[in-house]
Amino acid sequence: MRLQSLVLLTLIASLLTCSLRAAEPEPANTAVAAKSTPPSESGLQLSAFPESIDLTTSRDYQSFIALVKRPDDVTLDVTDKANWTLANEQFGRIEGNQLLPVADGETELICDYGGQQIRIPVKVSRSSETLPLSFEKDIVPILTRSGCNTGSCHGAARGKDGFMISLFGYDPNGDYHRVTREIGMRRINLAVPQESLLLTKAVGQVPHSGGKLFGQDSVYYSMILEWLRNGAVADATAPPKVASLDIFPPQAVIEGRDSTQRFIAIAHYEDGTTRDVTNLSAFMTNNETSAAIDQDGLVTAGARGEAFVMARFETKTEGRQVLVLPKDLQYEAPEITGNYIDQLVGKKLNQLRILPSGLCTDEEFLRRVTIDITGQLPTEDEYSTFMGDTAEDKRAALIERLLSRKEFSEIWAMKFAQLLMIKSSNQVSYKSAFLYNQWLTDNFARNVPLDQMVRELLGATGGTFSNPATNYYQIELDTLKRAENVAQVFMGIRTQCAQCHNHPLDRWTMDDYYGFAAFFCQTGTKNAEDYREKIVYDRRSGEVKHPVSGATMVPQFLGGKPVDTKGQDRRVVMAEWLTSAENPYFSTSIANRVWAHFMGVGTVDPVDDIRVSNPPTNPELFRELGNKLVEYNFDFRQLVRDICNSQAYQRSATPNESNRSDTRNYAYAVVRRIPAEMMLDCVSQVTNTNEKFRGLPLGARAVQIADGQTSTYFLDTFGRAPRETVCDCEASTDPSLSQALHLLNGSSTNGKITQGKVVDELLKDSTAEQGLDRLYIRCLSRYPTEAEKSELLAAINASPSPKEGLEDIFWAILNSREFVFNH
Repeated sequence: MRLQSLVLLTLIASLLTCSLRAAEPEPANTAVAAKSTPPSESGLQLSAFPESIDLTTSRDYQSFIALVKRPDDVTLDVTDKANWTLANEQFGRIEGNQLLPVADGETELICDYGGQQIRIPVKVSRSSETLPLSFEKDIVPILTRSGCNTGSCHGAARGKDGFMISLFGYDPNGDYHRVTREIGMRRINLAVPQESLLLTKAVGQVPHSGGKLFGQDSVYYSMILEWLRNGAVADATAPPKVASLDIFPPQAVIEGRDSTQRFIAIAHYEDGTTRDVTNLSAFMTNNETSAAIDQDGLVTAGARGEAFVMARFETKTEGRQVLVLPKDLQYEAPEITGNYIDQLVGKKLNQLRILPSGLCTDEEFLRRVTIDITGQLPTEDEYSTFMGDTAEDKRAALIERLLSRKEFSEIWAMKFAQLLMIKSSNQVSYKSAFLYNQWLTDNFARNVPLDQMVRELLGATGGTFSNPATNYYQIELDTLKRAENVAQVFMGIRTQCAQCHNHPLDRWTMDDYYGFAAFFCQTGTKNAEDYREKIVYDRRSGEVKHPVSGATMVPQFLGGKPVDTKGQDRRVVMAEWLTSAENPYFSTSIANRVWAHFMGVGTVDPVDDIRVSNPPTNPELFRELGNKLVEYNFDFRQLVRDICNSQAYQRSATPNESNRSDTRNYAYAVVRRIPAEMMLDCVSQVTNTNEKFRGLPLGARAVQIADGQTSTYFLDTFGRAPRETVCDCEASTDPSLSQALHLLNGSSTNGKITQGKVVDELLKDSTAEQGLDRLYIRCLSRYPTEAEKSELLAAINASPSPKEGLEDIFWAILNSREFVFNH
């Protein structure tokens, strides 16, 4: 390495003026200086929840809340300020913000506030009937809410302090035995129920490592005591399961620190009944700093930001978005223009009182979109053509040209090859891996709809040579892993936790896990005539057993009910459901992956960890992207077209004072390091050099590599996915010291510059100044600034020759952040 090169690298690093440097924030738009004023009473929109109330038996009750929404979307909890009455008081009575049953019949709960009125229908039935307390339905939820069966307490794999119960109550029958039958009469004392350890430890009367959980005056103490006094009997029959959980209100936009908003939780059971479970749910938040939530569901606003508050009851977890804004924030919402993406992104930014950055320059857009769609840099001719085009729709026209190129298909074939773990191994021959990758690339090149491609893949039978899609079942042989991989790749759902216990952070149960795995247990493989080939077929035999109950599992869609697959290939049945409108996870998951590729971060991130406790930052956008993919018949080129034409994608990477701290709402473009394969291809492209990979001709691109076992030191250093798991995290774009050192000292830069003779070609018909301009356009898609040109021309003049000077500058540019990152 020449010493002058190091000097030039330092010089260029200080001169490059792209958005990657520590740019000054864009000035605030002077049009937003007006202070928003609270709207008048007539401008408020009143809402009350729940929208209907159904009280069954004397124990039942229902909490209710009211809130108003201002024209600026701020919500105010007015539950205590509203006037609540019953149309007919003979059927119920109001205590605080709860409605209790009195007699069977129908009436209305009336909410009056600010001249507005909402009438909530109420139905009361079996009001004179008192049901006995149920261990599974009443006692286990108390253990969950109190934290007794969490992983840090008695729900741990080996329990705690000699007492073990199932994590979050996934095994109520086993829990009943451990509570009532272990250690004789100490844990429960039916002769003197109040002396039971189950109570005395919970209220702090005896030493308890978990501390005091509730008081003797609490409803939890009285419920457990009543259950003990009635003999602590087991449930005669299994109570109805919770079908769904609702949380109200649907969203809260809170203004001002210490402002509050209460939430209520309602369980819907399979028998059609409902239950207020606000005081039996475990409430959580993913952002304690902005929106802390207490055990009663009361959110208290903190620092500006957004949070997701959740309630867990039995096996269900649901959550709602909470936005917290400073009081008296000066903001005037800008007009929202653009396509549906911009409408939804703009709506969220307005709720957060964040101003988006302006649009990027044509030069920035040309480089950004070319890299994202083709994995290559724009050529000098492409730069001149685009910059010389005066048409208003030239950006849209460029997107169309790029989408028609084969490189677009190759990038997405590579991305899915990573997810499908395509590589040779002891059980997958190189020929099988190569044919599998070719099948994938051909499908993308022919623009085969993604749903059709997935159905062909998951229902594939035959030889791994004659039908390459069958390699999916040869790469992973384990039934449970196959089911896990399908859920993670095609629905973005990680079910692994539910293998041993109900998922602690999502809705998936062990029944869901093993029911879904039953779709894959009858897939068999056998040898073909060629020892390298395997034949995949449907055995029509084989079952999955539940590890706790020992029951044979009937195939069950995730989140659905058991399915009759008699006489059918279970995989085909599953694949049809997976890609159908009945499955809400496939289209949104795929659309989120596409969005993340172009925007740098998904609406759900990581893209393969979609769960209740990791919600989308923009739920409406998340759903709409999935809906659009379905509307386009899974032609994801059209979705790419929508994204790249949006203002959200075309924004500058330079933040302004309003959005500088935001990282998840697309107020400015996310600066991203170019992925490993695309990075190597870009270096080879600008240096005019060729790479050689196994099974491919000289000059093939790194994104065309078929076998995951094929790699180079450059690719490994820059984070190429080893294809050992289906996790999206395998492919890393995080910068590292080893990457910087490799570019500084490795053959990928200096050696390629010498080998490609680009500078020699430039100097044949160009001056040193023109050569400098062309190097910048070739690598950075822009001309050097006047300051850069002045300093660099001086450096060239000080070099032994123009060639050496330009080669040093070429090397320094390839080592610059502006080249390595897409911005």
